[in-house]
Amino acid sequence: MNETSRKDFESIELRSGTIIDVQDFPEAHNPSYKVWVDFWEEIGIKKTSAQITELYTKEELIGKQIIGVVNLPPKQIANFISEFLLTGFHTNDGVVLVSVDKKIDNGNKLL
Repeated sequence: MNETSRKDFESIELRSGTIIDVQDFPEAHNPSYKVWVDFWEEIGIKKTSAQITELYTKEELIGKQIIGVVNLPPKQIANFISEFLLTGFHTNDGVVLVSVDKKIDNGNKLL
């Protein structure tokens, strides 16, 4: 495991957001969804591609609060521009999203 400095870690913008739209992404190389998240006024709505189809339906994702990295450069995936990184843990069954256990305001920064 590589160590990172506290300064480097603090430069990562991990923010709370609410999933507001999910669409199939058939053009992606691996099974994926297109996901739109509301990070509130300062950041706004951002979109990403997420390989989370094994454990989540589109319907159950709507309204789910997640943690996203919002200050990475955009990344093109097939014909779609991903604007943030949706955080999760790889498991044998698929990716489990990082989420909050109590409702909080969108845009809050993870400390």
